[in-house]
Amino acid sequence: MIHDVPPQTRTDGAGLPVSTGEFAIETHGLTKVFGKQKAVNGVDLAVPRGSVFGFLGPNGSGKTTTIRVLLGLAAASSGRIRLLDGEMPKDARAVLPRVGALVEGPAIYPFLSGRANLQRFDAADRHTDPATRNRRVDAALDRVGLSHAAKKRAHAYSLGMKQRLGIANALLAPRDLLILDEPTNGLDPQGTREVRGLIRSLSDDGTTIFVSSHLLAEVEQMCTGIAVMSAGRLVAQGSLDDLRSEGTSRVRVTTPDYADAHRVLTGLGLTPELHGRDDVITAELSVPGLQPETVNAALVRADVRVRGFEASGASLEDRFVALTGEGFDVAG
Repeated sequence: MIHDVPPQTRTDGAGLPVSTGEFAIETHGLTKVFGKQKAVNGVDLAVPRGSVFGFLGPNGSGKTTTIRVLLGLAAASSGRIRLLDGEMPKDARAVLPRVGALVEGPAIYPFLSGRANLQRFDAADRHTDPATRNRRVDAALDRVGLSHAAKKRAHAYSLGMKQRLGIANALLAPRDLLILDEPTNGLDPQGTREVRGLIRSLSDDGTTIFVSSHLLAEVEQMCTGIAVMSAGRLVAQGSLDDLRSEGTSRVRVTTPDYADAHRVLTGLGLTPELHGRDDVITAELSVPGLQPETVNAALVRADVRVRGFEASGASLEDRFVALTGEGFDVAG
């Protein structure tokens, strides 16, 4: 079931929820205020361990601000955050080495090679062993498919290659949680497939992946759970199947008898729409309890020549528009 507030069973002495270890990310009443504007407004987020979790929202919805607050890059105005069962920001020193992140694009040194960039990033981590640095760098480059370009200066990388280098940086050390903000931004179809496969393989290894993305098709192929932001608020979260099931199904009728089909569908209380061709008509099953088979039977009884009849559930895009009231923008 899609819900706005993650279910909790225990509270501490102050009445705040106590983690049961089920979630890699938990927030309770998370709020971030800039001046008089609440960029993030009372968000209760619950990301199950081991999941690939999609974080969706239109431009300005608060996705990136939420991620920045989760990682301690910005301070919350109020609310509570737990990452990997650690209280943030109090436990940041212990928690953040187990978290990899790519936020607002990779930060790279353009005149250093890809390998030299990763060596610098690794050297900046006080938890790493210098003796095994080259081994970690080589493994990260290989994981993201950049071994062939390891010696090339980063300024000569394509946008997609730079994106993969940023992901490689996040993979220099073993991670229990990986937070990726638009990880396929700028990638060609082949690069997108590679990153999608990489995310799946990391998930198979037990890493929780939290992915902010504007690519609905990618989210549907990668993610097991989803949360939707709108105007700073969390408007839905749960599994993809649950999100779709709460939408309205549609019927698609192929017939040469457009006028008669339109009359029958209208008589059933539906609002038919011409669908790009003069022999195809569609309608949302907006009448409670009305089943596709009932619609088909009514058309046949009215002697409408039905050449094709298709019933489909709500798409993720349909549900997104219904939840946010707007189309899906590229930025977030």
